[in-house]
Amino acid sequence: MSVLHPSTQFDAIVVGAGFAGLYMLHRLRTMGFRALVLEAGEGVGGTWYWNRYPGARCDVESMEYSYQFDAALQQEWNWSERYATQPEILRYAEHVAERFDLKRDIRFETRVTAARFYEDTARWMIEAEDGRRFDAGFLVMATGCLSTSNTPAFPGGDAFSGERYLTGRWPHHPVSFKGKRVGIIGTGSSAIQAIPLIAAEATQLTVFQRTPNYSVPAHNAPLDPEAARAIKADYATLRRRARQNRAGIDFTINPKKALEVTSEERQRVYEERWAMGGFHFYGCFSDLPLDLAANETAQDFIRSKIRAVVRDPKTAATLSPANVFGCKRLCVDSGYWETFNRPNVTLVDVASEPIEALTQAGVRVGGREHALDAIVFATGFDAMTGALNRIDISGPGGARLVDTWRDGPRTYLGLGIAGFPNLFTITGPGSPSVLTNMLPSIEQHVEWIADCLVHLRARGLRRIEAEPAAQDAWVAHGAEVADATLRGTCSSWYLGSNIPGKPLVFMPYIGGFPAYVQKCAEVVASGYDGFRLS
Repeated sequence: MSVLHPSTQFDAIVVGAGFAGLYMLHRLRTMGFRALVLEAGEGVGGTWYWNRYPGARCDVESMEYSYQFDAALQQEWNWSERYATQPEILRYAEHVAERFDLKRDIRFETRVTAARFYEDTARWMIEAEDGRRFDAGFLVMATGCLSTSNTPAFPGGDAFSGERYLTGRWPHHPVSFKGKRVGIIGTGSSAIQAIPLIAAEATQLTVFQRTPNYSVPAHNAPLDPEAARAIKADYATLRRRARQNRAGIDFTINPKKALEVTSEERQRVYEERWAMGGFHFYGCFSDLPLDLAANETAQDFIRSKIRAVVRDPKTAATLSPANVFGCKRLCVDSGYWETFNRPNVTLVDVASEPIEALTQAGVRVGGREHALDAIVFATGFDAMTGALNRIDISGPGGARLVDTWRDGPRTYLGLGIAGFPNLFTITGPGSPSVLTNMLPSIEQHVEWIADCLVHLRARGLRRIEAEPAAQDAWVAHGAEVADATLRGTCSSWYLGSNIPGKPLVFMPYIGGFPAYVQKCAEVVASGYDGFRLS
């Protein structure tokens, strides 16, 4: 291993300048570590830097989708809406970066392509796309769970001569659809947010839907200043309640079971939660994730709401999901179903008749060409593992992470990976991550990693690695708790089924945020049980 200039040698390298990378850098610097963040984009924000499509908005309420590590930061930042938009969230990330003077230790436009661990020095060599190299004792991957866009290969390839847009890599300049015929492929969360806004601007919008999704109304509105002040006056209580919830979000789960109450009470609960909006609907009844018959009552309720809104019965039926409620991520929308009542919106079912090809003029389905001026690909992400697998990460002896994960990701706690010393993943597969409010999950991981490095430093230790037996036990436990629910019963990005050839493994830990935090604490209390320190 060649010795690099001291300016490229660090205690820790962090990959990614989203919310995870920003807080990781701040925490490491506070504890006296020399750290650097490498970021592919030109600015901070991670997913909120790249996802600028019309209607991009967080599905967790803004007062909770925020850092809590700094009391003054919580008090000084004022959100404008119940559910913050992408521009506002990006401004928040930029504010945090400026407030804590983080940008001086971030190298922007630096896409990491490879990282190799050297046994003789117990250090990582990280290589960027432009050939620059960096040396670090520890490598922290803050690459995000939903950061690698999925671009399916359609027949016809580049034949389409009109404008092309990908929701996960939206242009950083204004895009106008006025006077244009627009097609959007996909009806996941990004599409459900974008479709109402595009429909309001375009001459014609054609929605190509393969799988309909469950969505509940956001009931978004300007944030009441008095309500925000009341929360800030006792922010700690809200945060404490959220930490006690499986999803790390402050909503209550009705302890009653759907099939143990009268049909009248069941309808009343569903209506109340629908009126609340957002993820509150997840908490209607305690048995919805566990019992199929109970789950079907929620399915029926949402389908009845679609029929009540969408005037054309055939369109309503096509928009109605048939899969288990909750096995795909629940979407939160603003006027999505109502959009299909517009005369300029057409729904095309590509489950019964798949897309045959992209043509020069548009999209061909069932022998019919839909003429378009622009196509929006809202085709989701290579979730959880996509960003990690696109970097050539190799451990001692040259073992590559992509080969180690050939049959699916295997981690210990979603933090460490057996065979890859001194490598940490923030909200990696095997942690609650995408099943929770990401900000508290990020903070918990960042603090665990930083405390771990302090522990190693205090004892003169240079190396930590997950033990294979502990990793095997954690993976088995994760599979067991996932199998006990209905969450893995349909094809979803939780399983990786949206990516051809990707092994079908339920990737996030479904045991809940409180149980996971307790497990992480027990590992530390027992001297980092399951990790080998040397």
